[in-house]
Amino acid sequence: MRVKQIQDLVRIVENSDIDEIEVTKWWGRKVRIRKCANSNKKAAAAAVVPVTSPEAPLPPPEPNPVATTVEQPIVSKNVNYVEIKAPMVGTFYRSPAPDSPAYVNEGEVVSKGQILCIIEAMKLMNELEADVSGRIVKILIDNAQPIEYNQPLFLIDPS
Repeated sequence: MRVKQIQDLVRIVENSDIDEIEVTKWWGRKVRIRKCANSNKKAAAAAVVPVTSPEAPLPPPEPNPVATTVEQPIVSKNVNYVEIKAPMVGTFYRSPAPDSPAYVNEGEVVSKGQILCIIEAMKLMNELEADVSGRIVKILIDNAQPIEYNQPLFLIDPS
């Protein structure tokens, strides 16, 4: 996140009843803003605490949105897992309906072309298919959560 964005978040927390906010950006970078416990609403002091995942490397500089291209799944550098990334902005759903079972679960074996999830964008339900065959190692997003373009959703072990 840029400094201006963090400053805006601090102002929002200071001027509201919110005690804490955490924002997660691409590549596992997180920013947590928390009001001091003994402050009142008018004199609220906010603390910015950067939170980073131990296995997440520092992210590269933010790409120019105009020059962004559609990327294929990439193989993680430290292990042989393939990341399945979001092809669009939307809402992530693990099942076709709230009362239906999930398309896939962690530990299951999937084949290339198998449906992994649904991404809702502009009231359209888009099925996301596996690009490779393998075992689902990790589902990185909770059900019904908003997702960003190119955000990692699944880790698949192709071996």
